[in-house]
Amino acid sequence: MEQSLFKEILKARVYDVARHTVLEAAPQLSTAWGNSIYIKREDLQPIFSFKIRGAYNRIAAIPKDERSRGVICASAGNHGQGVALSARRLGMPAWVVMPTTTPDIKIKAVARFGAEIVLAGDHYSQAYDHCLQLVEKLGAQMIHPFDDPLVIAGQGTVGKEIIEDCPEVDYVFVPVGGGGLLAGLAIYIKSLNPAVKIYGVEPLDSDAMARSVQQNERVVLDQVGVFADGVAVRQVGTHTLAIAQDYVDGFIQVSTDEICSAIQDIYSETRTIVEPAGALSWAGAKAFIRQHALKEKHIVTINSGANMNFQRLQFVAERAMTGAGRECLLAIRLLERPGALKEFCTQILAGKAITEFNYRTNGTPEAYIFLGLSVHGIDDQERLLIRLRDEGYRVEDLTENELAKEHVRHMVGGRAPQAIEEELYSFVFPERPRALADFLAVISDRWNISLFHYRSHGADYGRVLIAFEVRRDERLDFEGHLQRINYPFTRETDNPAYRLLL
Repeated sequence: MEQSLFKEILKARVYDVARHTVLEAAPQLSTAWGNSIYIKREDLQPIFSFKIRGAYNRIAAIPKDERSRGVICASAGNHGQGVALSARRLGMPAWVVMPTTTPDIKIKAVARFGAEIVLAGDHYSQAYDHCLQLVEKLGAQMIHPFDDPLVIAGQGTVGKEIIEDCPEVDYVFVPVGGGGLLAGLAIYIKSLNPAVKIYGVEPLDSDAMARSVQQNERVVLDQVGVFADGVAVRQVGTHTLAIAQDYVDGFIQVSTDEICSAIQDIYSETRTIVEPAGALSWAGAKAFIRQHALKEKHIVTINSGANMNFQRLQFVAERAMTGAGRECLLAIRLLERPGALKEFCTQILAGKAITEFNYRTNGTPEAYIFLGLSVHGIDDQERLLIRLRDEGYRVEDLTENELAKEHVRHMVGGRAPQAIEEELYSFVFPERPRALADFLAVISDRWNISLFHYRSHGADYGRVLIAFEVRRDERLDFEGHLQRINYPFTRETDNPAYRLLL
């Protein structure tokens, strides 16, 4: 199959609608990281994503006498835009099935190309199942987002352009969801130059391809991350897995904070704001360069998409500093005595730039403050922690604590003495009307809610923090009740951020 795919890439019809995007030198990043860094600007495509390549190549291959049936796909955004634009260019009807949680910006982006939009399900898997039902009803051709040879070939033209524009390339880092871009790019580049190293990059919480290669089978993830929604795939393709096993040199997993830091880097370099999945490539390249101390190599990264919901920028800004190792978050105990806070700020923190400071007395002999400080990397952070402990302060490092970053930093205010037997849980909610009401409707009235926190980030899903008053002898019954509710949850009662600050 690989040889036939290589030929399909050579004759792919993507340029009827897609562009040969620029491979842009990144002088700031190159200087900072000691390598020649290049950015493949797929964010400059007509739909601001590489997905137009595969969609058009697949749809253009449909015989003219079958085009009146139209095409249909399931998509959370970028693939749907590619299918809609391709169908309009070729004069075909199109249906795009999207989850009900899809942000309005993505729905409008698909609608502007004239496709009929069907909203179904809370997530992509449910939308995909509904799409399959519509295929039988409508008779339209299904356009798979990644597990189709012609889609893979269309995406493979990205690799073709990289070799044409930078034949001396040493490393290519590729964002991975279902694996269509990775598979097509890897086949083309490795067929011409096997010495080029190709690495797939995935979020830590959406690493279906790395797990599947490791286990030599298509793994189905129980849950996928909600931040980099463009690569939030529970299961990779049959074709894409087989190609990745033969052609890809390895995989890198990166955190949400590292992705946010990469978004900031790309903005500083290009003045372009990419979506989280669009920054994956550079986030992985940074991690790899740091780990392997690469120097004087030609490294290509891919801005795979720029369909960013503006509402998410606040979240990105909050996380970018920690992702770059330039901010640490701490919970620090202060004795409640006159002058303690002043002494801490003027003497212990003298010369340090404070990024965040949350404090409230709670009527006890000691209090905890939530503190953000600028640091110059992990070594500087370690020296700071040692100094604080040497000075007798009790310190909890919360820099990698998701609960602290997602919720607690926004709600520091002391403990509630009346909430004696309290159990804390974080939930993942679909961002659709009545999601909260539906959740509360299935929560039994046996347990009182004593804490609630939610912030919208403009994503398909949101994280909610809830505390319940649960007697010790009821905890097993309560957990069983939560298990029967169709919302993913994590028990956070023992999290130090909650214990110390809430």
